[in-house]
Amino acid sequence: MQPPTSVAPTLPTPTASPAPGHTAPRNALWRRALRNPSFMIGLVLTALLLLAAGLSYVWTPHSAFEMNMEAKLQGPSLSHWLGTDAYGRDVASQLLLGARASILVGVIAVGIGVVVGTALGLLAAARRGWIEEIIMRLADFSLAFPAILSAIMLTAVFGPGITNAIVAIGIYNIPMFARIARGSANTIWAREYITAARACGKGAWAITWQHVLPNISATLIVQITIRFAIAILAEAALSYLGLGTQPPQPSWGRMLSEAQTLMFQAPLLAVFPGVAIALSVLGLNLLGDGLRDLLDPRLARKR
Repeated sequence: MQPPTSVAPTLPTPTASPAPGHTAPRNALWRRALRNPSFMIGLVLTALLLLAAGLSYVWTPHSAFEMNMEAKLQGPSLSHWLGTDAYGRDVASQLLLGARASILVGVIAVGIGVVVGTALGLLAAARRGWIEEIIMRLADFSLAFPAILSAIMLTAVFGPGITNAIVAIGIYNIPMFARIARGSANTIWAREYITAARACGKGAWAITWQHVLPNISATLIVQITIRFAIAILAEAALSYLGLGTQPPQPSWGRMLSEAQTLMFQAPLLAVFPGVAIALSVLGLNLLGDGLRDLLDPRLARKR
């Protein structure tokens, strides 16, 4: 009788584990984004705004600056898709270039507010005491001068122009972002992991850069979209008053201003820029609401 042979246990073949990262959370985030109507509608409208501005750099149906008095106040046609204005200029081409001006003002003005305002808000939250009081009181003082009033004051000193409009809107955005950044940062500074980071010997600036700023970035992103919409609206209002974008550069606000005297002759001249402003502001506001729903962990848990 032969002794039983020992059989070595068969070990399971090791399988490659999924690479570490955020693939699963990203997929879940995109699935929630696709089910969020505010986010999707806002994303589509914002994409159309960016597409119109980008398209104006490479193509327009006609020259937005070429006048043709023989073709003035024409309605929509195959030659001029949205008609012509009182000087015979193509309305569709002006709308495309007007989108470029709106985005330019929004990007620079909101960029000024984000960079300067967030830095001041983080400084106030990190240092507290008299530094925080000075920054917050200056922010309160700045909020007493709305963007349009600031632009009027700058125009009285330096003259009308898109640069002064950008500076005025940017200055108005600084205290807004400073207050938002300071309030959000104060919440983060009260967390236990900040106490642990202090116990490890990290300084205030290291904690701010490594822990506070990444944790308030979602709030800042949402506010950027909302302030961008307000900047577009403010630029249109300033151009309507003659304080923003100056001729011959097209602007949605100035198109509205020029169309107000022709409401009975050519009412569509006011409709097209008005609809462009409304859809742009609506899209950015919906995008901001959708991003808030997606990036706020409390709202995500409720869903």
